[in-house]
Amino acid sequence: MGNIQVLSFEVANLIAAGEVVDRPASAIKEMMENAIDAGARHITVEIQSGGVSLMRVTDDGCGMSAEDLPMAIRRHATSKIRDAADLDGIITLGFRGEALAAISSVSDMRIMSKRREDDVGSMLEVRGGTLLGVSEFGCGNGTTVIVEHLFANVPARRKFLKRDATEAMAVGANVERVALSHPEIAVRFISDGVLKLDTAGDGQLKSAVYAVYGRDFAARLIPLAGEFEGVEISGFIGRSDNVRANRNGQSFFINHRYVKSRTAQAALEQAFVSYLPAEKYPVCVMNIGLNPARVDVNVHPAKLEVKFSNEKPVFEAIYYTVRQALEQDTGRPALKTEALKPTFAKPSVRLSDATAPIETERQETLRQRQVTIEQAAPVSGGRTSADPKPPQERITAEEYISRYVTGGAGGSAGRSAGEGRPVPPQAPILPASAAPQAASLPAEPLPVPPDDMPVPPPPEEPPAWSDGRDVSPDESASPPAPEPQEEPAPQIPPDAVPHTEPDSDPAADLTAVSPPYRIVGEVFFSYVIVEQGERMLLIDKHAAHERIIFEQLRANLRRRDYAVDSQLMLLPVEVMLMSDEVGMIESYRKQLEGIGFTFTCLRNTVRVDALPAGIETSAVADMFATFAAQLTEGTGDPKLTRDTVFEKALFQASCKAAIKAGRNYSPEQTAYVVDQLMRLPDVTFCPHGRPVAMEIKKRTLDHQFERC
Repeated sequence: MGNIQVLSFEVANLIAAGEVVDRPASAIKEMMENAIDAGARHITVEIQSGGVSLMRVTDDGCGMSAEDLPMAIRRHATSKIRDAADLDGIITLGFRGEALAAISSVSDMRIMSKRREDDVGSMLEVRGGTLLGVSEFGCGNGTTVIVEHLFANVPARRKFLKRDATEAMAVGANVERVALSHPEIAVRFISDGVLKLDTAGDGQLKSAVYAVYGRDFAARLIPLAGEFEGVEISGFIGRSDNVRANRNGQSFFINHRYVKSRTAQAALEQAFVSYLPAEKYPVCVMNIGLNPARVDVNVHPAKLEVKFSNEKPVFEAIYYTVRQALEQDTGRPALKTEALKPTFAKPSVRLSDATAPIETERQETLRQRQVTIEQAAPVSGGRTSADPKPPQERITAEEYISRYVTGGAGGSAGRSAGEGRPVPPQAPILPASAAPQAASLPAEPLPVPPDDMPVPPPPEEPPAWSDGRDVSPDESASPPAPEPQEEPAPQIPPDAVPHTEPDSDPAADLTAVSPPYRIVGEVFFSYVIVEQGERMLLIDKHAAHERIIFEQLRANLRRRDYAVDSQLMLLPVEVMLMSDEVGMIESYRKQLEGIGFTFTCLRNTVRVDALPAGIETSAVADMFATFAAQLTEGTGDPKLTRDTVFEKALFQASCKAAIKAGRNYSPEQTAYVVDQLMRLPDVTFCPHGRPVAMEIKKRTLDHQFERC
């Protein structure tokens, strides 16, 4: 007898289950995909103990008959495909017929299902892969799958499961992806009796994103819509102020199927060059629609990876759609007022409804005004209640009468009019300069000056663009702080920043008429305050000027024909590559020579003789290594890579040429930067990903000051 044997059906099922179902999250994914393929409009997922003890998926799809239920748990039994030709254009999420068979072999399963045309439903029971029977069951239209005691008969696999909380989070992540891929389906997720997710199912992707990620995330998105060579791109990308430290915020769907695609990731991240801070990753919810015959989804056990027949149009469709959306976005980040709202301490002494004048014929109670006040103690010298309490003094009756009644210290003030009993002395009226030292209110109104009192001349207006601070007498005695010296704005060489033409890049069109605005002033020699309509802009003058210069330089780059503008090197540069990478470079020779390179391919080396004008010789090796890696993986294009290198080189040039924060420049220079920024509403972030301006609406300020 030979050593090679055919495994039993039970063992084969357990092996297959390990490929398809490795944790509760994968089982939930398979059951939800079956519900979607059944035409469900509502899906409810419920788990307990992370899905190990209970998983229940209920849908209102087409349902199954009593005859189909036993077939549903057999391996490679499916209603999705019929023959091999159907594999060339798969449009359903499931097609292998392995999910229910794999799940039933490692758990206790019950399936209740009813079709709309049937009078009564049916229930199938399976325990550890063994069919117990099919019986009639009263249930609603659709299907409910209940899975209990997952991996109870496979202890070796169950011990590799993580904590219940971790498994529950993995299940939740899969449910969220399904909800994002099909916003027309209402999805509910319940974990241990707690509702975690509930989408509207109204067909609006923005509604699903709001339910999954929250209001703040949904408010900082840019819509996507584009088509290139039969590849349609739709969905949302995050603005430059909506980024992550990893790629967990990127969700790609191909024909509404969640996938992990290196091509899509590379295209997205290359499009965000000059729009992201360092070491940050963009977020997206992106659907890629293309002919099913152009993509193979049958290359991964969990169907998470796909293979394109041609990755180039997919890459370019994503890149250009995202880039166009970023360049056309005119939204500016809002200033977060939550951080500005003060927290008010409770007064140490409860005050009565004393009033403080606000404006003519209007008063508010101190209790209504959100200010912190400390009641001043009625003692001369300005000591308040916050000061340490002095030790009590013991006096005799004679001393008390002498001090407070018969003319001692404070005697005249200590007797009320017409009475002999002492009263507490009134708190002194403090001058305005002493108000910060004593916050108590005067017991009596301030005296009104007579009409013949000379009126001091009004203070001189502060010079334009000054900080406008009032100088107290104490401050005037001390020498003034040195003001930053006014510096001329850095100059750009005339040939580096050409005059833009009407048909040039829209982002660099500086001839447009700017909307009406008013420059209020500048604070900290860094931030310019601008009023425009019902909003206020706080502009970072350095970041704004840096982006303006960058757009001008990039417009110059796009107008020049770098395809024939090359420079011959005195000594060739040899770049060592792998043999397959050299072959890929050779296959793209026409494109590489078209952007200015001249090279010779050897066995494991590429010898570069000429390079595009403006590229440093030291960058040639890295560029060719990048070309080879991206072309081999299908995640790049020579021209786009060249442009990316150029743009990164412009980062430092524009940063060094821009005016600097913290330095005093002339009002004309600051006004120029503001005017250019207002002409370019799509300039919202500097090349390093920092915002150039924050905006705050008038109604937000009114709310902060309780005027609404």
